[in-house]
Amino acid sequence: MDSARRESASRESAPTAPLDRIRIGSAPDSWGVWFAQDPLQVPWPRFLDEVSQAGYEWIELGPYGYLPTDPGRLREETARRGLRVSAGTVFTALHRGPAVWEETWAQVSQVAALAQEMGAGHLVVIPSFWRDDRTAEPIEDRELTAAQWRDLATGMERLGHEVRERYGLRIAVHPHADTHIDTEEHVRRFLDATDPRLVNLCLDTGHYAYCGGDSVRLIETYGERIGYLHLKQVDPAVLAEVTARGTPFGPAVRQGVMCEPPLGVPALEPVLQAAQRLDADLFAIVEQDMYPCPPDRPLPIARRTRAFLRSCGA
Repeated sequence: MDSARRESASRESAPTAPLDRIRIGSAPDSWGVWFAQDPLQVPWPRFLDEVSQAGYEWIELGPYGYLPTDPGRLREETARRGLRVSAGTVFTALHRGPAVWEETWAQVSQVAALAQEMGAGHLVVIPSFWRDDRTAEPIEDRELTAAQWRDLATGMERLGHEVRERYGLRIAVHPHADTHIDTEEHVRRFLDATDPRLVNLCLDTGHYAYCGGDSVRLIETYGERIGYLHLKQVDPAVLAEVTARGTPFGPAVRQGVMCEPPLGVPALEPVLQAAQRLDADLFAIVEQDMYPCPPDRPLPIARRTRAFLRSCGA
C-alpha cells in the first residue's frame, strides 16, 4: 500500500466530529451515466433504486433526459425511494460570446425549470470541453484569449443573474478536466474576474486534483466562493501516466484514473473538515467518473463510499 493509501486508510479509522453542515448525496455519474441516452448505461429506474439502497438521500438530475423530465413523474419516482434533488447540471460555452446566449439559455432554462420543480437550489455549470468527450479530438484551442476570458466572465455573471431571478437557483461553476477552467491558475483567474454575488464554484475534488490543484487550499483561500462540492478521488499512479502521455479525459477515465475512496487523492477528510469550517450549509455529492462500466459495479462501490463518508463524520 502506498503512502497516500496508508494515510487515507488511517484517517478512515480515526474518530471524527460530525460534519453537520455537509449534506451527502450521489449522482448518475457514479453509475457510469454521462449521456441522456446510451446503451452502455444502466436504466434510470435501476439508478434510483440502487442510489437509495446505497444509503443516499440526495441526488442530482444528471444529463437532462436521463431521468424523467416530467416533474410530476420524477417527484413520484424519487419520493417513493426517499430521494430528493439537490441540483441540475448544464454545459455551456459562454467564452464564445453573446452569439451563443440564446442557444445556451434554451438548454439552461429547461434544466433549471426541472430543478426548481424538484425543490433544488443549485445549478451546476460545466464549461464546454476543448476536446470532444467521446472522440477526444480537439475542438478548439486549449487556452482562451483575453477577449474570450472577458466573454466567459460576463456570460457567467449574466447566467447567474438570470437563473437566480427566473428560477431562484444559484449557479455553481464546475472546474473540469479538458475545459478552460481547470488548473489553479485558471480557477483563480475566473474567480477574480466574476462577481461573487452572482457566481459561485462547484469544487470537484477529483477534477481539481487531476489538474494539479489543492482543494483544501482553494477552500481556505476562496471559501466564500465555494457553493457546492463534488467528492471524487484520482488514482495517483494512473494520473501520472495519463499526464505524462497527454491522454484526454475520456480515455483516462476508461483507464481508471478516477478511483473509489479512500484509495486515491486528495484525502477527503481534510476537504470535508475545511468545508465544515466555512460555517455554511453545503451539498457534497459523490461522483466517480467511470463511463462505461459493468452494470453490477456501481452499487457495491456506492455502499462502501457511503460507509467511508460516515466514518469521516458526514
